[in-house]
Amino acid sequence: MHIHYLQHVPFEGIGSIQDWADRGGHTVSRTRLYAGDQFPAIDRFDLLVVMGGPMNIYEYSEYPWLKVEKGYIKQVIEADKAVLGVCLGAQLIADVLGGPVVDGREKEIGWFDIKRSAEVADHPLALFLDDQCEVFHWHGDTFNIPPGAIHLASSGVCDNQGFIYNDRVVALQFHLETTAESAAALIENCAGELAEGGAHIQSGAEMMADGARYAAINQRMNRLLDAMAATLN
Repeated sequence: MHIHYLQHVPFEGIGSIQDWADRGGHTVSRTRLYAGDQFPAIDRFDLLVVMGGPMNIYEYSEYPWLKVEKGYIKQVIEADKAVLGVCLGAQLIADVLGGPVVDGREKEIGWFDIKRSAEVADHPLALFLDDQCEVFHWHGDTFNIPPGAIHLASSGVCDNQGFIYNDRVVALQFHLETTAESAAALIENCAGELAEGGAHIQSGAEMMADGARYAAINQRMNRLLDAMAATLN
């Protein structure tokens, strides 16, 4: 299987997804939007991963490639490809499917629980989650669930933490790919957001205190990727 990912900033890569690919003998390539890389032909990959970033999906003047990226994501989905979106990536997918992206009630940064939606309890692409589990968050915006999509999960301050579309597309507002190293990069490069403070904004020290948490979410990502890969067979 070949995985291609869309990267929006140098400090936010695919984290543990690379480890999963390496163990399974899968190949990986990327488009660095910030560097002006071109998009590959859609038939060149099996799974598209759309990663996160600190920008808003409507900041076209500062990031003109966002419009082109949205068009590309739409083409990939219409081609019935497997697509995984993480944080900003999930918001981009929601937008192209008709689910508006809006400001969240408050920023959610750090380790907080989510609850899986009852309607996906038996869905093969939702079994990577328990009914309630802890995941890593770093977002301020949120999305509405697009028409035809199935609601995946919610948290105390964010009703829409993910969705599944057409049994091929999974969008996660939260992070499961984050490693201790990638979290440290986020803390270093997005320190201004932590300085804002808030009931659901943890300190860098709190986020880095327990390395076992990263291993736990990475295992959930492995289970999701296994399930998505199974849909390609």
